[in-house]
Amino acid sequence: MDKSLSKSISYFGLIALGAGGVIGSSWIYTNSKFFAMYGAGGEIYGLMGAAALAILVSLSFAELSTIFTKAGGEVVYGSAAFGKKGALFAGWALVGAYISTMAFYVTASSMLISTIFPQIASGPYYEFAGVKVHFTELALGIGITLFVFIINYFGAKIAGNIQIILFIGLIVLGVALITVGFTQGSVSNFTPAFSEHMNKSSSIFRFILPGMTFLTGWESVAIMAEEANVPSRKIGLVVIISIVIAAAYYILVLMSSAWVYPWEKTATMEMGTISAFKAAGFPILSIAAYTISFLGLATSFLTFFSSAPRLIFSLARQNVLPSYFNHVHPKYHTPTRALWATLVLVLGLGWLGKGAVVYFLDMGGFLVALAWSFNALCLRKIRKAHPELVGKFRNKHLFWPTLGGAIALIIALATVIPGTLVSLVWPYEYVILGAWIVIGLVCYFITRKTDEPVETEIEQLTQRTD
Repeated sequence: MDKSLSKSISYFGLIALGAGGVIGSSWIYTNSKFFAMYGAGGEIYGLMGAAALAILVSLSFAELSTIFTKAGGEVVYGSAAFGKKGALFAGWALVGAYISTMAFYVTASSMLISTIFPQIASGPYYEFAGVKVHFTELALGIGITLFVFIINYFGAKIAGNIQIILFIGLIVLGVALITVGFTQGSVSNFTPAFSEHMNKSSSIFRFILPGMTFLTGWESVAIMAEEANVPSRKIGLVVIISIVIAAAYYILVLMSSAWVYPWEKTATMEMGTISAFKAAGFPILSIAAYTISFLGLATSFLTFFSSAPRLIFSLARQNVLPSYFNHVHPKYHTPTRALWATLVLVLGLGWLGKGAVVYFLDMGGFLVALAWSFNALCLRKIRKAHPELVGKFRNKHLFWPTLGGAIALIIALATVIPGTLVSLVWPYEYVILGAWIVIGLVCYFITRKTDEPVETEIEQLTQRTD
């Protein structure tokens, strides 16, 4: 059976998957919570810091994605640089980050709908972390998850085309919010950007971790490079373009909400940007912001549900996970068994509900930081071991991607050390992290296939198709 994936994603489809995958849902209404915790300055400047870090890190992804145009992105780079263990380390971290984000979406979708139809959040329920999860909410979220699964099952081209349409909608609505927010608002609503009791530096730094989770998704460009009907030299540029578009979108929309209405009042509201524009006298734009939350959820869900199975598929292809997952549907050319595994993992965590939102954001941020830092190390190792491999996007100096990797590593280490500004929440997040590590190691040790020589793998992965 042919185990190659079809080249069916266009240039704009790849940008839509990259940037649209980053622009999620919760950011547009959780800014009430984050404004209260860190101030408007803490969230917005923290996002700027996270964006700068993401751009530095993306430089290593951009170069490696033009050398290795295989499905899996960092799995392939980890394998080429450090063999089977490198592939596991890189791939399992990103899979965990994507799964944790999608698990939040399972109930986030129903939470948004319940603001219009409150009867959804009624009837029998259970509690997790002190927050109720109604069975009707869970059932609706499961239904939406299955719908996203089906779209991805039938091919990357379908997912890419749908993503383009949704992404255009995001851009149009976002431009409307930004234009009205800055032209009709006032800088006095934004300044001072911190409350008197807030430590400015720690507020900004503390938000970088969830900010990194908000900015996750652009890695999908490298992960799905094998299916991109795009010259390899452009793939590296799309990686960086995706981050710039998404980061600018986040920052400008959030800032416009703090411009159009006093952010300290928004901090006391329930739905962040949505509530801010409504309170400022723009109910239609409030609906637009609400629509953005749905579109963002859909674009992120589609991207992550496209990327996570490719990571699992690539791990199996690299002999890290059982070969059972190294399977491509003969008709649709999608990694269907890896898709089913992703569905099981997402629904397995999704039942935790809204009470786990902070856990999912923090865990995702930690795993992303780990993956980002490791990728910079992979680039240095491959450059040294195989100087003959020259990508069509090449960093003139390795200082900047190395700096990004070093900062990401510091943040990752700070999250697992108790008592720091970005420490994981004890005990829940440490338990979830431990369970994820155990699952990865179990899968690794039950795989009986032996490693292939790195040289053979390098030769195989560097075959060009364009």
